[in-house]
Amino acid sequence: MEEEELYDFDIDETPSVNEEDEEGGAAVVGEKKKKRRNLVKVLILGGIGVGKTSLMNQYSDGTFNEKYKVTIGADFIVKEVPKDTEHFTLQVWDTVSKKDFQSLGLSFYRGTDCALLVYDVTQPETFKHLESVLEEFLANAFPEDEDNFPYIVIGNKIDKENRLVTKEEAMKWCKKNGNIPYMETSAKDGTNVEEAFMSLVDSMSGTVVE
Repeated sequence: MEEEELYDFDIDETPSVNEEDEEGGAAVVGEKKKKRRNLVKVLILGGIGVGKTSLMNQYSDGTFNEKYKVTIGADFIVKEVPKDTEHFTLQVWDTVSKKDFQSLGLSFYRGTDCALLVYDVTQPETFKHLESVLEEFLANAFPEDEDNFPYIVIGNKIDKENRLVTKEEAMKWCKKNGNIPYMETSAKDGTNVEEAFMSLVDSMSGTVVE
């Protein structure tokens, strides 16, 4: 994660004011509260058709397109997220998981700060594919601390009735692979989409990177 030597005062233009002292002195206007700005690279990983693009678009602007279109290579959005005394600029990357684009993927894996591992709860093969998705990421991204890298596993499309992968199965897999946090979402109606990305922000909060 890259950290800019920058403080954004536009987030909170109101200066802090100290309480009057016990002797009735005038209130003193204090300095503006600084917010540390962090640039965070987020990858959305998973097999074709699991809803990676839809999750990104739903998080970005609350939209959903019924007409599915395969992502060629990669696409991304940028979103500003203020949190407490920090300010995060998220670069959210939607990548295709396909060997044809492996050379392209290498450049996008590097420098990743956190990731969503996504499968479709109505398609068991996409759940089974999580293992290779995780292996592919580790082989290309080379995170400094594999055991503590901030992933979240996402079971998407819970709005559909023909669910074939249970929550219990998914949580068992997450536990086996290092107690990865697990959430279920619907990119169509927005269920837990904001919460999933904010949980990544929470995991990055307070992180200091040179």
